[in-house]
Amino acid sequence: MFKKTDDAIWDGRLDDSENRESFRYHQVVKCQVLDGTEENVEDMVTLIGFACDEGVRRNHGRVGAKKAPDEIREQLASMPFRGPLNATVIDAGTIVCEENKLEAAQEDLGKTVAKALKREVPCIVLGGGHETLYGQYLGVREHVGKEAKIGLLNIDAHFDMRPYDEQPSSGTMFKQILDQDPHAKYFVCGIQRYGNTTELFRRADELGVTYLFEDEMTDEATKASIKAFVNDCDVVLLTLCMDAISAAHAPGVSAPAPFGLEPLTVRTLIREICKEKKVTSFSLCEVNPVVDENNRTSKLAAHIINEATMSFWGR
Repeated sequence: MFKKTDDAIWDGRLDDSENRESFRYHQVVKCQVLDGTEENVEDMVTLIGFACDEGVRRNHGRVGAKKAPDEIREQLASMPFRGPLNATVIDAGTIVCEENKLEAAQEDLGKTVAKALKREVPCIVLGGGHETLYGQYLGVREHVGKEAKIGLLNIDAHFDMRPYDEQPSSGTMFKQILDQDPHAKYFVCGIQRYGNTTELFRRADELGVTYLFEDEMTDEATKASIKAFVNDCDVVLLTLCMDAISAAHAPGVSAPAPFGLEPLTVRTLIREICKEKKVTSFSLCEVNPVVDENNRTSKLAAHIINEATMSFWGR
């Protein structure tokens, strides 16, 4: 189900109502349904929410991620907006998963992402469990056609390549894509050595997955590996599972990671990757406001969304 964003969510501190150099996000965001009649603006980013944690429930995780899109919006609203003076952020609403119909919701998200990308402007998806990624992929694939080589670039503690014989979940998406799409490649940064079974490592090796362990992510080596991956693809979609970040900084996730990445490391990755022209979409997943502490994880997510937005504009 599609839900238009309530304008009241985008509210916050007001420093000046006319001087754009004093604006905050709530002053530049426009809630707008994508129906093909939108005016194209050169400096534009589209936000899409995906209110769903059915994939997390199926994966036996802590549910609550469906509340994340609006929570992240509220945290982002009062942040200073440092984008181009004529820039616009379109809030294209939220796809809501109803009655446990995960697959239908993913298809709806894919259609919305494809509409956003048709305008040739970057698209950011606010998840939702990491099942969000499959809907993001469907939209990118629809947009670029069947033959383009898609790079799946994931910042995550987990491979998310479990079997889906019974049903898909938040732990199966990348295997689904690699099984179904011969023109997809997968690279994951931040893998936890003891957060994945030996079977998952074997499966990743068999399917040609490139991965970096969270304790081996030195700046220059990581940048070089990512650059080579991007260069070998026609288009790249980026996704971040917030459980890749240390639980000390991101406690409000389905599967907290004591030895996760530092926020500064993730910020550096987001900045570098989103400046690449082949990267046209980004999804942030697994924020769970139900188990968060003083909105720490939602606030961190909002700051990461801001970093991605600014980097898409080369800021």
